Amino acid sequence: MASTRTQVAIVGAGPSGLLLGALLARAGVDAVIVEQRSADYVLGRIRAGVLEQVTVDLLDEAGVSGRLHAEGLPHDGVNLAFDGVLHRIDLKALTGKHVVVYGQTEVTRDLMEARAAAGLRTVYEAQDVAVHGFDGGQPFVSYTLRGEPHMLQCDFIAGCDGYHGVCRASVPAEALQTHEKVYPFGWLGILADVPPVAHELIYAHSEHGFALCSMRSAARSRYYVQCALDDHAERWSDEAFWAELKRRLPADVAAQVLTGPSIEKSIAPLRSFVAEPMRFGRLFLAGDAAHIVPPTGAKGLNLAAGDVGLLSRALAEFYGGSSRGIDTYSERCLQRVWKAERFSWWFTSLMHRFPDTGSFGQRMQHAELSYLVSSEAASKALAENYVGLPLAF
Repeated sequence: MASTRTQVAIVGAGPSGLLLGALLARAGVDAVIVEQRSADYVLGRIRAGVLEQVTVDLLDEAGVSGRLHAEGLPHDGVNLAFDGVLHRIDLKALTGKHVVVYGQTEVTRDLMEARAAAGLRTVYEAQDVAVHGFDGGQPFVSYTLRGEPHMLQCDFIAGCDGYHGVCRASVPAEALQTHEKVYPFGWLGILADVPPVAHELIYAHSEHGFALCSMRSAARSRYYVQCALDDHAERWSDEAFWAELKRRLPADVAAQVLTGPSIEKSIAPLRSFVAEPMRFGRLFLAGDAAHIVPPTGAKGLNLAAGDVGLLSRALAEFYGGSSRGIDTYSERCLQRVWKAERFSWWFTSLMHRFPDTGSFGQRMQHAELSYLVSSEAASKALAENYVGLPLAF
């Protein structure tokens, strides 16, 4: 068995694992990333792309934000549509901050290219990945590469391997508490090379269900409509999707939608999930390995970035002689995670049609939306959460 050693073994080469590796490298901490998929597969994942200022700041710190600043789309506001009318929430005026639209695929590509250029080690297509010894003083990661067994010895393991990864699954059940809510609908989404209908995102509440108008660039749009959990993307022609999207938007907005052939079409279920704590001895969970939010509000990638921002700082402090950061990592992360979970749950509950809501629930949604756009205090609360809460360094 081939054996190597590093200070931090990172499991998972998605954006959270890659960002953690970049931040640790800047801090002079050695890390190796182990990923079960190929680099092309990782880059092929279609994900959200609304970045909070905290995430942009961390990408700046990692030295990988040049293309983001050149090509990203700053958004100073966000739009809510209901009763056939579009209402703009001015994020910049209410909070002094904005968000930036820049696809998660592009974030991943920038991090991958920077890691390769720096000569930092990433193991792709690792099979049979397992984590060991994290409850003691000699943790290691085992895996098979091209038929040969490998052992990666380390001081710490960072589980950045997602909801279905091996890291959280390796924690004894009695040491882990999980909380979950599964929503009774999904999102049917398409990606199309057409200009977006508006410069800023539109979240639409209608009697026909929720819709979201988003984008990846000035020439590529990402649109979603609420659908049944048992629906299938193959049932939807492009023409049927565009018709349903327009049906859920104000008439003047729908008239401006430019349609075209989809280049990707899929259905995503919605869930809220938190596992706590996020540290088990020398194993730390980060990102989707520890928590999932519904995509309403675009918190998934941003929460993951916040986790690894705190973890990179904590590990750098450890190698500088202080364990305070790693000892408080879980508590500090979870404070921010639960607030983002609350916002994502609230925003999802507000904007979607629920099968058992009834007329009273529908009236409550309408009253909440009306209050939200007419009260500066309510608008500011939404804006503050939408642009992202600060990290507790």
